[in-house]
Amino acid sequence: MMSSTLVETVSINYEDFNDSFLTCGTCLCVYDSSEHHPKLLPCSHTVCKNCLERIVDTQIHDTGTFRCPICRETIGIPRGGVIAFPPSFIVNQLLDLMSRQRRDVIPKCSVHAAEELLFCESCDSVFCVQCSGEEHNGRGASEHTVIPFSIAIKRMSEILLYKAHLCIKNLNNAFDNVQAEVHQLENSVDRTMENINRSFQDVISLVDKRRQECLAMVRKIREEKKTILKEQLDLIQAEKQKVQGDCDGLQYQVEVRNITKKISDLNEKLDSTSTLSEPRENSFLRYEYKHNSAMKDISNALNNLGRIKVSTTFPALCSAKIGKGITHLKSAVTITTVDYHGNPRTSGSDPVIADLRNEKGDAIETKIKDKNDGTYEIQYVPPKSGNYKICVGIFNRPIRGSPFSISVTDHNNPVMKYGVQGTKESGFMRPLRVVNNDSDGNVYVLDTGNSRVKIIDEFGAFVRHVGPEGFENQSGMGIALTNDNQLAVVNWRTRLVAFLSEEGDIVSKFTHDCFVEPIDIAVNSRGEIIVADIGASKIFIFDSSGKLLTTFGNKGEREGQFRNISAVTIGKCDEILVADHRIQIFTKDGKFSRQVPNQAKGDYGGIVVDSSGLILATRIEKGRGFVQVLNSSGKLMFCIDSFEDKLKRPSGLTVTKDHHVYVADLGNNCIKKYRYR
Repeated sequence: MMSSTLVETVSINYEDFNDSFLTCGTCLCVYDSSEHHPKLLPCSHTVCKNCLERIVDTQIHDTGTFRCPICRETIGIPRGGVIAFPPSFIVNQLLDLMSRQRRDVIPKCSVHAAEELLFCESCDSVFCVQCSGEEHNGRGASEHTVIPFSIAIKRMSEILLYKAHLCIKNLNNAFDNVQAEVHQLENSVDRTMENINRSFQDVISLVDKRRQECLAMVRKIREEKKTILKEQLDLIQAEKQKVQGDCDGLQYQVEVRNITKKISDLNEKLDSTSTLSEPRENSFLRYEYKHNSAMKDISNALNNLGRIKVSTTFPALCSAKIGKGITHLKSAVTITTVDYHGNPRTSGSDPVIADLRNEKGDAIETKIKDKNDGTYEIQYVPPKSGNYKICVGIFNRPIRGSPFSISVTDHNNPVMKYGVQGTKESGFMRPLRVVNNDSDGNVYVLDTGNSRVKIIDEFGAFVRHVGPEGFENQSGMGIALTNDNQLAVVNWRTRLVAFLSEEGDIVSKFTHDCFVEPIDIAVNSRGEIIVADIGASKIFIFDSSGKLLTTFGNKGEREGQFRNISAVTIGKCDEILVADHRIQIFTKDGKFSRQVPNQAKGDYGGIVVDSSGLILATRIEKGRGFVQVLNSSGKLMFCIDSFEDKLKRPSGLTVTKDHHVYVADLGNNCIKKYRYR
């Protein structure tokens, strides 16, 4: 049997004391008088009885020893087993001390005076073991985390102190931020005052410049008047000297005739000198500044000169609406500003900043548009699909939720879809071509299978039908609007080009002996009619009365030749664009200019040129329909794939002023509208 005397001494300041002294270092349970009774090991470490029994069961073999779980020293087991290890008297004394201290602050159960209250962290409630039901006893106990109320109070105190520390830290940060804003305010005031002084100094300079001009004008007038008067003085002085000279020596004259002549000369001189007595220039000079409204205008201008812009925007409450991002299209994030009280702002001029970056961290150019109503639009054009991040701030402070994530996709789906298969009001049977009228926004759809043109407005509402006159036998193949808003249609069976009024009446029509199978029509700025003939592999140009002006093209694969013409349209400067398996561009007189090479295997179905020179064309490749968007040089920029509402045999198309394109989807018997910029 091990014989040793253990003396425990400790000096503890109760104010600095904490529950770690009363917690088993192995199982982290608070020591008590039963399973977690504290036992003192020869190495001076304290471990609870439950942990010692478990350690002895797992480590002891034939050696009769085990290792201390704290210092790893080898310790022999006394004859009586774990129970024979002496209790840790100092821990027990501390437990008694804490128990006495807790009795003053921890309430007992009002029914069971001997029972100390417990705290359930799961329920956030205080209870007595004997009073509580099965919720905290028996089977229900496993679902709850129960600790002594003393520990709960200790933890709550620590949480309270921690939260108080966080609050103080936040308040310190808030103080620093507000103090920094005060400094920025002073800097802003200094800059503003400097700008005010500079602007008014400019005004003062202008006023002084005008003052100097007026003074210089007075000096100039003085010199001009003075010069004239001085010349008159010199002349008077000269005449005076001359008369004085003539009078000198008269007392010595004895010739009567000489004297008489002198008298006659002086008589004439008297007549001439009388005109010299009147100054040839006057001294009148007066400054006026109230002769017109200039002073009033200056006063009004000064009253309106300069303004002080202020803002009550509170960035932390401002919000952002993230729009869908589509590659190559102008996308936007809308910022709505409010004041500190959450009231919407109604004016602009806030210094909004935005930093947009892709997944690699590369910056993407943005443009901030102030709508002057308290909202701002951050515009950008994403070059590639992927996840983007945008940081938005006002006064260099982030708005609520910043930074924001933006998901950019390559897929461009229709913003509007109209029509179903059928013959009724909303029905289509093989819609082949489409044109729009910029003056009223109406869209004209050639409904070939129904031998008519369906007119819808810009919102997709049905307006009326035109036909079947001019579209007989389901053979109307091309339509166009003339400069006077007549509807021009070409019929491949009748080989007629007809012009219809808004009511659908045929105004005029013509044909030509060389027509074989005319399939499309266009009208240039001069009112000339361009007809594409797939059978003749030619393009015909007529004047507005139907007189043939010229033709160009023939069957073949070379430049200026056509394989299977599918569409014709008018570009900038009345250029003629013809599509088959490629796009060829001719001058307004039909001379070959250049071509857009075939991008892959497939054919074009329709073609149009917008006001900026972009070329849009429908195309089918390997059964997949899409719209190509090319620049004026013919370089492919991107495609409209209509991923979630696939195009099936897209044919004719037309563009609007606000950069939308209508596409006749022949396979789906409908019209679809897309945004392409």
